[in-house]
Amino acid sequence: MIKHTYDMGLIGNCAYLALIRKDTSVAWLCWPRFDSSFVFGDLLDTAKGGEFSVRPGASGPFETRQYYMTNTNVLCTEIENEEGRYRVTDFAPRFEQHERYYKPLMIIRKLEPLVGTPRVRVTCNPVGEYGEKQLSRRRSSNHIAFLGLEEEIRLTTDIPLTYILEDEDFVLNMPRYLVLTYGAPLEASLESTAERFLRSTIDYWRKWVKSTSISNFHQSAVIRSALALKMHQYEDTGGIIAASTTSLPEAPGSTRNWDYRFCWMRDTYYTLTAFNNIGHFEEMERYFHYIANISTKVVGKYQPLYGISGASELTEIELPLEGYLGNKPVRIGNDAFTHIQNDVYGQVLVALLPLYVDCRFLDPERTNPSKLIYEALHMIQATMDQPDAGLWEFRHIAQYHCYTYLFHWAGSSAARKVAHSLGNPEMEALALELQNEAARRIEQCFNEDRQAYANAIGSPHLDASTLQLIMMGYLDPTTERAHTHLAALEKELMTPEGLFYRYRHADDFGTPETTFLICSFWYVETLACVGRLDDAIREFEKLLTYTNHLGLLSEDVDAKTGSQWGNFPQAYSHVGLVNAAYRIAKKLDRPNFV
Repeated sequence: MIKHTYDMGLIGNCAYLALIRKDTSVAWLCWPRFDSSFVFGDLLDTAKGGEFSVRPGASGPFETRQYYMTNTNVLCTEIENEEGRYRVTDFAPRFEQHERYYKPLMIIRKLEPLVGTPRVRVTCNPVGEYGEKQLSRRRSSNHIAFLGLEEEIRLTTDIPLTYILEDEDFVLNMPRYLVLTYGAPLEASLESTAERFLRSTIDYWRKWVKSTSISNFHQSAVIRSALALKMHQYEDTGGIIAASTTSLPEAPGSTRNWDYRFCWMRDTYYTLTAFNNIGHFEEMERYFHYIANISTKVVGKYQPLYGISGASELTEIELPLEGYLGNKPVRIGNDAFTHIQNDVYGQVLVALLPLYVDCRFLDPERTNPSKLIYEALHMIQATMDQPDAGLWEFRHIAQYHCYTYLFHWAGSSAARKVAHSLGNPEMEALALELQNEAARRIEQCFNEDRQAYANAIGSPHLDASTLQLIMMGYLDPTTERAHTHLAALEKELMTPEGLFYRYRHADDFGTPETTFLICSFWYVETLACVGRLDDAIREFEKLLTYTNHLGLLSEDVDAKTGSQWGNFPQAYSHVGLVNAAYRIAKKLDRPNFV
């Protein structure tokens, strides 16, 4: 069977993200925000998605090579045919300027001839309203303006405009530049500004990488994951989205096509752990502020997810688009915002714990921590007897999930530590009471016949999320119960390739067809926890084979073919890689191990 991979690279500057194919076409770009309509989106509809490409002028075959400049998010694509070879360097400007980060809605494309006299054709046709609006064009002296959206899109270039407007190819015999902007245009010299922005962006990313604390264990893979994860933070508010895309199917024909351009509360703990593990506190603090902003305006309950602005209404609708490789429906919005998922209260408490107990954080803006902690504890207390949709967001199934009780337990434990730090014995007593009650409920999930914890009270089914019982310290990793639980999960959920299914029982859409990558990384972490370090390293290295040509990970993997599926790149998968590598490196404690 043919292996499917997403042959695209990601660029971004914490204000926007773009996916660029190996043929230089921009497959996905949403402006002005991560969750806006695409202006280029042929990833989901080849007819309506617009186009921005620098393809060979000749119609014959060509070869392509795509790579990142080392330790940056600057992407290079080289194309070669019988006429010659050329390179397109794509980047989203990001660097420090005037004591702030400069991160414009601007994509810069540098075209360079490398060998021979290649002919190229530049096509630029942005669209609006998810392909429903065609934009008008206005020619100026040195740019083309695309009109019809709230703000102007402008293409500034030193390529003759006639070639672009009339879709004609031309000889690329010197470096050329394309600068596409949304809103504020480029009002400066083209070549010198583009080159300065390129140097400054390269310097920014390399300094960012230098400031990380990453061990030598598969360092290059961890660096690439860290760089990808960084780009998924919407810096304006601090929110971190699950993925840049919507409606890439978990498996072909599955209809499991979801919009992931939102911030899931449960991801908070894992994401902040990843940033903490690489020693990056700026991103943590921004995300803390995002979570704190949501926490202080919650009435009644936390939602499982919010918009990057903190918006709570994320109504799901279907669009009249052909879908990725014909996979429908195409959805924007996500109805999971209406779900009851009670693990989120513990997730928030565990995520916010460092803000109150880690001496490295000196934040004068911490507002009334007692109120925030009490509210979360009271929500745990109020939902202890409430079934929920669980972390996998079942749409028509409600159970008393083990994973939910684990985070009731972990969140209460975190609240005890905060209470102790604040000198609040009343809060500490409440947290201890809830922690003990959550532990009692977790034990009700234990299945004597299988000697393992089921996914929910009274359920016969196993679930990869219960690996967290060992990873988070609820189960002592040296005990027989931890080992028998892990063995049962391996037997039921692990494939011969070492991949892990979330679960194997039917849900609202049938039985899952693909494995979920973060579960495989959880498995690696669990192996390290129980002392099976050689197994952990072996399984980690297997997982590295499921990246694309640039080291980027999808959400799901087909165990039979090794194909990538689901939204891409998936921040959750890269979080899993970073945290698994950190767990192994701590166990190795050998600075020169590679």
